[in-house]
Amino acid sequence: MSIYVGNLSYEVSEEDLNEVFAQYGSVRRVQLPTDRETGRMRGFGFVEMETLTQEEAAIAALDGAEWYGRSLKVNKAKPREERGSSRRGSYR
Repeated sequence: MSIYVGNLSYEVSEEDLNEVFAQYGSVRRVQLPTDRETGRMRGFGFVEMETLTQEEAAIAALDGAEWYGRSLKVNKAKPREERGSSRRGSYR
C-alpha cells in the first residue's frame, strides 16, 4: 500500500520526505511526481512503508501536521485510475 502526501512545499526533496517518514518505520520508496513541461514538483508525493502498522502510524501522526509552513494532507493513496485512449475534442 502507498501513502499519499499532499500540500507539500515545492522545496521538499525525496530525502526530506524519507527522513520524516522514517521516524515511523522502514521506508521502502518515496516518489515526488514532477510536471512534464516544467520539471517542477507537483506539490504531492507518495511514500511506501514496510508494514501496514507503520503506514497507519505515519498517517495518524502526520495528517494535518505543519511542515515547511504548510499543513500536510496524509492518507492512504487511492489506486491509480486507468486513463482511456480518449482523444481531446472528440465525443462519442
